[in-house]
Amino acid sequence: MSRDPSTLGEWVGRVGVALQPLVDRLAEHLRHRSMLHADETPVAQLDPGRGKTKKAYLWAYRSNDLEPGPRIIVFDYQARRSGEHARNFLGDWQGHLLVDDYAGYKALFTPSRESVPPCIELGCMAHARRKFPSASSGQVSTCIRPTRVRWHWKP
Repeated sequence: MSRDPSTLGEWVGRVGVALQPLVDRLAEHLRHRSMLHADETPVAQLDPGRGKTKKAYLWAYRSNDLEPGPRIIVFDYQARRSGEHARNFLGDWQGHLLVDDYAGYKALFTPSRESVPPCIELGCMAHARRKFPSASSGQVSTCIRPTRVRWHWKP
């Protein structure tokens, strides 16, 4: 059985619209947690009329396994990589946010957020370890600098 690609595309679109209330509810539950993980990854997006793909981004927001409750992961598809997407998704949420060192997240950690206390940044050790070889080779690294370290452990 074969279907026209436009028919399949319409079906996928209808399913997406039907599932949106579920996604919205999961995002609401996710924002009730005190610690979240966030990351963005590039994905190829078809560029109709050009016969090519262009880069878009899938933003992932995840609950922490150390907190009670079910694991929640919400994906937010965006055409661009901008910290504005994380700010819009999180809104007035405040808590501990585990992220890589992408500059787009930095506005979430500054006191200038309008009437919302800043989030507390938790650094990703998997990303930090990437800089250790250059630090030990005697090269000056801009990311290895004195900083206040917070350990987050919740048994």
